[in-house]
Amino acid sequence: MSGAGESSEGRGAAAARLLQVALPMVVLALAIAGWHLLVRLNDIPPYVLPGPGLVLHTLIADWPVLSASLVTTLWTTLEGFLAAAVGGIALAILFNQSRYLEYSLLPYAIVLQVTPVIAIAPLLLIYLPQDTAVIACAFIVAFFPVLANTTLGLNSVDRNLAGLFQLYGASRMQTLWRLKLPAALPTMLGGLRIAGGLSLIGAVVAEIAAGSAGAGSGLAYRIAESSYRLNIPRMFAALLLLSLAGIVIYGLLALASHLLLRRWHESALGKDV
Repeated sequence: MSGAGESSEGRGAAAARLLQVALPMVVLALAIAGWHLLVRLNDIPPYVLPGPGLVLHTLIADWPVLSASLVTTLWTTLEGFLAAAVGGIALAILFNQSRYLEYSLLPYAIVLQVTPVIAIAPLLLIYLPQDTAVIACAFIVAFFPVLANTTLGLNSVDRNLAGLFQLYGASRMQTLWRLKLPAALPTMLGGLRIAGGLSLIGAVVAEIAAGSAGAGSGLAYRIAESSYRLNIPRMFAALLLLSLAGIVIYGLLALASHLLLRRWHESALGKDV
């Protein structure tokens, strides 16, 4: 009887996973069909709204240019994300170890977060080389979620466990590495998932600002260039690549989070694929 119950539970879990994959695909297919019908029935010209078929054809025809721009944008995103991850986690650890340091620097981190990056990007392009300025924008946007989530996780350790470590004479570093960082890992990974998408947004904003200044080679620059030339199909193709890149980035970070947490944390238990 227990074997039959486990078998039915397994089939139910498999059906749920299949439904989870199938439903978004159905919605996507309906959206594309509705888009195609809207363009076809209203005879909308391509320079106003291209159909999905034309966007796909443009994506294939312009792939050499768009793929090179995609690589540029992804590389910038990766560099900004890594800088935000290292800087945010390191500063959160310092905040946890010194309240005075947290009180001194946290307000400036908040100011950096709430200042619109579109207002900062032109200034960075003036004072920094273009590649460095674009990476800095990606870093600025992605930095605060990592810092805030990691700080929250480090400060939310179970007091009973912290007291037990203190009772056994654990040093500050032992408590940090063996208790606080493992306990903070779920919230830290949540911050990294958010930062992955935000770093792409920061890179895009900086590339648009660089394109306005007459420089740039990323996907956002191609979008701006296409808008100036009324090449709307290429603009949609570049937007499609940006959306897919964002989905892939989030998916990879979510997979990494699942693999790190699946053996012990409630958020990932029972979700093996």
